[in-house]
Amino acid sequence: MNATATLAAAPPVPARTGAGAAEIAAMIERARAAQRSLLAGGQQSLDTAAQAVAWAIMEPGRNRVLAELAVADTGLGNVPDKIRKNHRKTLGLMRDLQGVPTTGVISRDPARGLIEIARPVGVVAAITPSTNPAATPANKIINALKCGNAIIVAPSPKGHSTCARLLDYAHAQLARCGLPADLVQILPAPVNKEATAELMRQADLVVATGSQSNVRMAYQSGTPAFGVGAGNVAAIVDASADLPLAAQRIARSKMFDNATSCSSENSVVIEDAVYARMLEELSAAGGVLLDPADKARLQRAMWPDGKLSHAMTARDAATLAARAGLAAIAARQPGFLMAEEDGYGPAHPYSGEKLSPVLTVYRARDFAHACDIVARIYAYMGAGHSVGLHTATPERAESLARELPVARVIVNQSHCFATGGNFDNGLPFSLSMGCGTWGRNNFSDNLNYRHYLNITRVAHPIPERVPHLDDVLGDFFERYGR
Repeated sequence: MNATATLAAAPPVPARTGAGAAEIAAMIERARAAQRSLLAGGQQSLDTAAQAVAWAIMEPGRNRVLAELAVADTGLGNVPDKIRKNHRKTLGLMRDLQGVPTTGVISRDPARGLIEIARPVGVVAAITPSTNPAATPANKIINALKCGNAIIVAPSPKGHSTCARLLDYAHAQLARCGLPADLVQILPAPVNKEATAELMRQADLVVATGSQSNVRMAYQSGTPAFGVGAGNVAAIVDASADLPLAAQRIARSKMFDNATSCSSENSVVIEDAVYARMLEELSAAGGVLLDPADKARLQRAMWPDGKLSHAMTARDAATLAARAGLAAIAARQPGFLMAEEDGYGPAHPYSGEKLSPVLTVYRARDFAHACDIVARIYAYMGAGHSVGLHTATPERAESLARELPVARVIVNQSHCFATGGNFDNGLPFSLSMGCGTWGRNNFSDNLNYRHYLNITRVAHPIPERVPHLDDVLGDFFERYGR
C-alpha cells in the first residue's frame, strides 16, 4: 500500500447552487490534490509543513506586520500583546506537537492485540474570528497539516486581510520546502455567510471558533464539526487567597490584548471577609471602581440598544471611559474598569461577556455563596467554559469541578493565559476551548491535534478471557442477593 492510500476517502459532494458553490468545489479539489502530495512524504513531510507555518508567523518581522495589520483592520486589541500571543501560542503548540506521530502506526498494544493507525480527516474548514485573525488561523493550520490534512480558512470579514497576509507568508515557507500552496487556502473576499456555509457543507471537517451564530451554523452544516461555546469567565477569590498576587494575576489577564480573549475574566466573585481588601488590591493593580452613576453611564454606552456595542469592545479602558463620557476616569489612564453587581441575566448586562477591560465584581457571603453566584452567572451565559479560583485551599478546586458546569478549573493563575495552555500548566496550547454539553458543544477539551485525526484500529486475536459472573456482579449479589 502506498502512502497516499491513507487519504481519507470522502464521498463526492453533489454540485450545489448556493453562493460560490462551484468556486468552493474547485478549491476543495485543489486541496485534495495537495493533500495527496503531502501524505506521500510521510511523517517528515507533515512535520515540515507544520514547522513551515509556525515560522511563517513566529519570525519577528512577520509577526509584527501581522499584529499591526490585525489592530489596524479590526480595531481590536493592541499590537504588543498580539505579537506576544502570535509567538507564545505558536511556540507552545509546536512544543506540544514535537515528536508526536500523526500518520501510520501510532500505537501497538500486544496484550490487547490492538494497533492504532492515524489517518487524516481530509479537507478542514476553519472558521476564525476577528479577535485573533492571525493566531487562531495559524493554530488550526498547523494542527491540520501536522495530521496530514489540507485546510481552507473562512476568516471574519474584518480579519480577512490579516489572515490573507498570514497565508502569503505560509505559502512562501511551504514553497521553500517543496510543498504545495493549495494545502492552505482562504475564501476570497468579501467573505459572507453563504460562502462560509457552502465551505462547511463541502469540507470533511469543520473547526469553528468565534461567534455563536457561526458555531451553530457549523453544527447544522451536516459536516462533522467542532465548535466552541460562549465565554463569560468568572473567577472566585476566597478568604484564604494571596490577595496581592490574585489581583496581579487577574489584572494581567483582564488587560491583555484589551480582553479580546474568551478566557479573560468577565466577573470576579470575592468572599465578604476579604472583599474590601481585594478591591484595594485590584485598584493597586490598575483597576478603577465605578460609582453607581458612572456604572450606569458606562452601561448605556456599552449596551445602547440592549446589545453589546462593537465600538466598545476590545478597546483600552481609557477609551471606553472617554466614549462613555467619563472624562475624569479616562484621564487617570486606568488599566481596567470595575463595576459592582448583584444580579444576573439580560436585565443585568454586566453579568455577561463584555470582550473589554471591564470587570464585574460580586460580593459573596462565603465560599458556598460564591459557587452559587458563579452558577447563576453561567445559567445566563458562559456555561461549560471554565472558572478561576484564587485560594490557599487547593482542595476547593475539585469541589468546583464536581459542582459547576465547567470544563476547566484554573487554580491560582492568570486565566486568559492558562486556559488555552501555558508553559506552567499541562493543558494543550489552543485558542479554541470546547465547552462540553453545558455549552452545547460535542467536546470539552482544548481543541488540539487529536481532533484533526481519524484513528483506524487493527484487532488481532488474543487468548480468550471470559470473567466469571461473580467477578462482575459479586458486589451486587452481596448487597442485594441474586
